[in-house]
Amino acid sequence: MTRIQREIARISAGFNTLAGATIIIMMLLTCADVLLRLLRHPIPGTYEMVGFLGTVIISFSLAYTSLEKGHIAVEILVEKFPRRVQVGIEAVTSLIGAALFALITWQSLIYAADMRQSGEVSVTLTMPIYPFIYGIAAGSALLVLVLLLESLRSAIRTVKP
Repeated sequence: MTRIQREIARISAGFNTLAGATIIIMMLLTCADVLLRLLRHPIPGTYEMVGFLGTVIISFSLAYTSLEKGHIAVEILVEKFPRRVQVGIEAVTSLIGAALFALITWQSLIYAADMRQSGEVSVTLTMPIYPFIYGIAAGSALLVLVLLLESLRSAIRTVKP
């Protein structure tokens, strides 16, 4: 089990690194577009590219953020329960999250396949959209694995104090 956890953590960190590099690319693209607009030569399709890059940033950083417990959690009520109950609630919420993101993964794969088959492209750059939707599916699938492992770990801690 720990080997699987380490491998998923390594892949998540790699995805997060790609998300970080994408933020830099987005920043450079936006700055270049602003500067070139001052010279009356904007970069065509910047708005589209920033949107596409945003999907990469968000979907590729989800799993790592979950591993690092970086998501916002409101625990006003849950922290009043005994530790075993808290861990049990964590197991259930992770399982529900995994189910939700499994559904997102599945629907993203279907949507990307439809976009690929129809040949849908962006308006300005005429760039295919489906690779970015597949990226959303990949990031969501990785998050499903992370959440399933978290749920399993929490369930084990609930049974074995």
